[in-house]
Amino acid sequence: MDVSAAVNKRSSIRQFRPDSVSDDVLRGLLADASRAPSGGNLQPWRIYVVNGNSMNKLREFLPTQPPLDEPEYDIYPKGLSEPYRTNRFGIGEQMYATLGIEREDKAGRQRQFAHNNDFFGAPAAIFCYVDRQMGLPQWSDLGMFLQTFMLLAVEQGLATCAQEYWSVRHMAISTFLGTPENEMMFCGMSVGYADESALINTLRSERMPLEQWVRFV
Repeated sequence: MDVSAAVNKRSSIRQFRPDSVSDDVLRGLLADASRAPSGGNLQPWRIYVVNGNSMNKLREFLPTQPPLDEPEYDIYPKGLSEPYRTNRFGIGEQMYATLGIEREDKAGRQRQFAHNNDFFGAPAAIFCYVDRQMGLPQWSDLGMFLQTFMLLAVEQGLATCAQEYWSVRHMAISTFLGTPENEMMFCGMSVGYADESALINTLRSERMPLEQWVRFV
């Protein structure tokens, strides 16, 4: 698979098959993803893998913890202007429309959102942390690392869903993982095999035309 094919095939998968993913496969993906660009070669990402029995234990652990934490960073800027606000809310409306969940069906929307908490049925997950001394440039490095991992996963026939959702359950996850105080969670990511029969996985987010965000000088 060439890079262009992987980029176009990758999407956020929200329903996985239960088929297991081996630790060796995940180890290989992470090693290759570490070739992602990193300013000054700091390699600021700190990754925790939950797979197999540890995933079962995490699923048992989460209901015993508080349902929500105050996130340690703003997931979205406050007071979003256009076109960012439309982009953000548009994808949500697309997703619920794909599932036939009406705007007025708040319970249905909450049930769908709650699937985040079960990793959408994925058998494995990774959690990405960064040392608290790092700044915005190193957070950019995290994004490049995660994108590289996701594209390599596509090449392996795997699917992913990056979930900033876990930033509102960071205390539960950090307690389970036993992370040091100097590390802050950025996000989690579900990893597994896509359920191709699931309606939710037909969702394809729209992208703005180049004319809206590119200027050739």
